Amino acid sequence: MLRCFAAVARSGKLSEAAHQLGRTPSAVSMMLKQLEDHLGEPLFKTDRKNRLTALGSFVLEQAERELYQFDSTVHAIESFANARHGRVRVAAVPSVASTVMPRAIARFINDFPGVQIELRDMDSATILHELSRGRLDIGIASAGLSGGVLHRQNLLSDRFGLICPSEHPLVKSGQTLTWEAISRHRFIANELSRLITAEAFRDIHSEALLSVHNITSLLAMVRADLGVTVLPEMTLRMAESSDLAFLPLPDSPPDRQIHLLRKLDLPSSPAAREFEKQIFATVAEIQPENQP
Repeated sequence: MLRCFAAVARSGKLSEAAHQLGRTPSAVSMMLKQLEDHLGEPLFKTDRKNRLTALGSFVLEQAERELYQFDSTVHAIESFANARHGRVRVAAVPSVASTVMPRAIARFINDFPGVQIELRDMDSATILHELSRGRLDIGIASAGLSGGVLHRQNLLSDRFGLICPSEHPLVKSGQTLTWEAISRHRFIANELSRLITAEAFRDIHSEALLSVHNITSLLAMVRADLGVTVLPEMTLRMAESSDLAFLPLPDSPPDRQIHLLRKLDLPSSPAAREFEKQIFATVAEIQPENQP
């Protein structure tokens, strides 16, 4: 009724208001009559509907305010439902944050320019912790023993290799890499190298005199020829450095598995669901590029 009245009051004509509302003039006239009967006072001074009474002016002021609020609320709800607005909090391991996410975000914001993306790069353990606390909508990490509080989907796999300077003797020899050959060089341990379970590698890892947790610092140590290390291939690609080499490990150890994660009891927003689709689509395009 308020919308009908406001349309007539603005236009001053029943026929024009009826056209705007997609109703017949008689239907609009009947609705106005019902509103006036409810209020007990006329809203227009004449039947021509072009002059408002004092009550009519007051009702129009209140109606326009309420209609604006109502329409804004409906628009916000529809925008959220259609992923046109909202915020998506994402955390990814550094190698994925620097290789997959730029392309995924670029395409997503092109389709959904009103959605706010908050991206952080973290190690897997921190991502799992933040997800369990409900501080993230999407996590991209190695799930490990994530328990039953997280939903996970396989996203991509990433092979491990030895990282060393491109002029390192292990590169120049041109021979197939062996654990024995690696053991003759200083080794720098890191959190990801702990995932290699080969028995011959355990001694190399446990006897390392230097352990570095930050990937940027770790690669700087390798560049300074302070030792060699083991990392997933995408991590080296993240560095975009031609002065470092990647050598496949002996015995082809299992690849690092990267999962897309979210909290089980935290429903995904429409925007988060759309962003997940874009991440998977991007990985499907990039994955062939990651193959040896």
